[in-house]
Amino acid sequence: MNITIYDVAREANVSMATVSRVVNGNPNVKPATRKKVLDVIERLGYRPNAVARGLASKKTTTVGVIIPDISNIFFAELARGIEDIATMYKYNIILSNSDQNKEKELHLLNTMLGKQVDGIVFMGGNITEEHTAEFERSPVPIVLAGSVESSEKIPSVNIDYYQAAYDAVKEFAGKGHKQIAFVVGPFHDTINGGQKLEGYKKALEESGIAYDEELVIEGDYTYDSGLEAWQKLGEMKDRPTAVIAGNDEMALGVVHGAQDAGLTIPDDLEVITSDNTRLALMVRPQLTSIVQPLYDIGAVAMRLLTKYMNKEEVKDHIVVLPHRIEHRDSSK
Repeated sequence: MNITIYDVAREANVSMATVSRVVNGNPNVKPATRKKVLDVIERLGYRPNAVARGLASKKTTTVGVIIPDISNIFFAELARGIEDIATMYKYNIILSNSDQNKEKELHLLNTMLGKQVDGIVFMGGNITEEHTAEFERSPVPIVLAGSVESSEKIPSVNIDYYQAAYDAVKEFAGKGHKQIAFVVGPFHDTINGGQKLEGYKKALEESGIAYDEELVIEGDYTYDSGLEAWQKLGEMKDRPTAVIAGNDEMALGVVHGAQDAGLTIPDDLEVITSDNTRLALMVRPQLTSIVQPLYDIGAVAMRLLTKYMNKEEVKDHIVVLPHRIEHRDSSK
């Protein structure tokens, strides 16, 4: 039997408006009345109809989250930050995997809008003009998390990826390294082909080191692509003495590939990774890493979205969080 708000009101001998105020936490209900209504709700097993409430209030208190790969620790950390803040502000989450496929990303975006979500947090590597046009057409607010949109029209939360890559190169150059390799994710991603690569080049230039495109290897964020990257780098006549990796899985591939070739980390090869997920702590030697505050990126993105959804004032729609380098045993 489907218990309705009418049944609760009749059983408690109050109006449906009073039941609604109790369910929605409205303080303007006498304590004795509130207790009576809550007792009836528990006894009857009444569950408020979220769809009906959404139709009445024009809000579903549901947020869509589009994520490239929930099995990837990087995105899982971001999602955790989103989830915790959503719970704090009493929003439900609909989570979908896009598999880093543009057509699927755009399809999921429209699917979320069809479900009448109040807002969307979007994570994706390659934010195209088509994406931006869809975001701008959206009837609900959209915030990017850990994703860069070049026109800066869409609200986003990130670190300064240019500066992070620059800092890592300068650290190695300051130790006297001349052959500094860069194993990065897909170049078509704005963060990689734009910000990180440009930061890498600028730091080399300032350090008086010539840019060598053979030292830049495009990977796909996987462990195997890190192994393959080292196979190429290890065969060079002047093999690199330092590597900056675009994420922890690729860094692990580089480290293991170098170790399999008989090199010692960090004596023969120093490595700095980029994500500082728990993978960086699970390998031996533990990885020196650029620290992205992954949980905070997700949490701040969700908080920013709540401001837009509740029409609060937003001073900065582009949020850049601080990063740092955490020194461990893969560098001297």
